[in-house]
Amino acid sequence: QVQLVESGGGLVQAGDSLRLSCAASGGTFSRYAMGWIRQAPGKGREFVTAINWSGAYTHYSNSVKGRFSITRDNSEKRVYLQMNSLKLEDTAFYYCVADEVFARTISWDYWGQGTQVTVSS
Repeated sequence: QVQLVESGGGLVQAGDSLRLSCAASGGTFSRYAMGWIRQAPGKGREFVTAINWSGAYTHYSNSVKGRFSITRDNSEKRVYLQMNSLKLEDTAFYYCVADEVFARTISWDYWGQGTQVTVSS
């Protein structure tokens, strides 16, 4: 069982940067692929990005490719989402997720409580 706690969300202006962090506990962190899923108001959940257990492979949605970057630190049991050039449409609740399977999907075994990111004009 993996527990995930996100931090780093907040209110920023369009064009700004923000870094989300996710701390994991329980389980063997390096066994899991990690990812970020977001949900905007009134919309369904959207895959954002994922990273495999070693950090060697990543997936990104087309909407964030080139602007967002996912990294992980297995020794610290943390995963990070660096978000640059933020747009109004990036406003959403961001969830840290974990699963033994590395895939471009919104179906993950473990979910954090989420953190709000709001981008204003």
